[in-house]
This record gives sequence, C-alpha cells and structure tokens, in this order.
Amino acid sequence: MAKYPQNSTLKDGQIAGLYDLQETLGCGHFAVVKVARHVFTGERVAVKVIDKTKLDEISRAHLFKEVRCMKLVQHPNVVRLYEVIDTQTKLYLVQELGDGGDMYEYIMNHEQGLSEDKARHYFQQIVLAIDYCHKLHIVHRDLKLENVIFFKSLDVAKLTDFGFSNKFSPGQKLDTSCGSLAYSAPEVLLGDSYEAPAVGKFFFVIIDLRLIFGFKSCVSISSCCSTLH
Repeated sequence: MAKYPQNSTLKDGQIAGLYDLQETLGCGHFAVVKVARHVFTGERVAVKVIDKTKLDEISRAHLFKEVRCMKLVQHPNVVRLYEVIDTQTKLYLVQELGDGGDMYEYIMNHEQGLSEDKARHYFQQIVLAIDYCHKLHIVHRDLKLENVIFFKSLDVAKLTDFGFSNKFSPGQKLDTSCGSLAYSAPEVLLGDSYEAPAVGKFFFVIIDLRLIFGFKSCVSISSCCSTLH
C-alpha cells in the first residue's frame, strides 16, 4: 500500500500526481467512485475514494477486509485492484474500469430476457468468480446485479465491490447479516447463522431467472423463496 503526504495527494483533481480524476460513477455514505486517467499511460480506471474521517470502527474494519480480500482475489471474472494509495484523510482504491455498465442496467435494457446461450455465457462467468472466491475461503456477502460489471469490449462480466467480504474457515458459520435484502438468502433474512458458500447459491437462482426471463417475467423473488422452502 503506497503512502503519500496529504499535500501531494489531491491537488487540482489529481491523486499523488499519478491519476487525473474525472466524472463520478457513484457515491455512498463515505465513498465516491470516479473515473480517472493515468497521467503517463492514459489508461482509464475506476477509483474508489474513501473519506477516512467519516469512518467509524466498524466501517474501518470492513474497509480493511475489503482491501485484504481484493488483493487476494486474482481472477479473470473479478474486477482487478491495481493499487491502493493511502493518505492522511483519504484512501484510494484504483481498479479496472468496465465499459458496459452493471448487470442491473444490462437486464433493464433486455426486459424480455436474453437467449439461453447468452444467459449461460454470463452466468458461467459469475459462478466461476464466486467459486474461486470460496476456494480462497472468501465470501462476498453483497452479491447483487449492481455488483456485476460488464466489460463490453471483452464480452466479459466481472464481480466487484468487496465491501462486505470476509474470510471464513470451512465448516464455520457466520452471524453478521449484511448486503442487500432483495438478494439475501432466507437464513440471512431470518437472522440465523449461515454457511458462507451456501448463501451464494440463492443469488445464483435469482440471477439465472433474471437473465433468462428479464424483469417483466411473472417469476418473482418471493416465488424463489417458496421454491427453496
């Protein structure tokens, strides 16, 4: 992790003199994601800018886990973390920049669903990414359509945003309820302890249905829950 003095970090929209910050892609409670361009190579990247002054103890712990897990995960279907730039008040996570939006936007533009071949193509990539994480004993814990990014030029989907990720031991059950309710497995919604790899299987059901049937289908998440029960 590269450390820089505060006065050399964010000056005239630059990060440590290495990246020019450009348009904003999204923002949260204590972080904003921006497009940036490398000053020397011209490469465009996504930069998650985290305001450390707004972090409480729990948020700091999540941030530490996010960086640790992203450094461990090196897979063709996981957004790559290029580098981490640390300053007195900010932390910059420099990552790959997708050119095709996220899966939620993609499906909204294909309301009737995709062909089975196309759906299978993207579904397999996501399964491979999550399976790889689980083999490293890393659980994502915020699997949702918005956290799957498309690289249109490569025809590839990649998993991103490891803000709620954590390491787990085989056979160990986790207790923390986190992530988006609409994509949570039943045991998480009920507040029960859960096995880390198992909760990802519920996301597989949802994403498979959405890819094939689209958002206008009669199949709902509630019916998925009924099927699982």
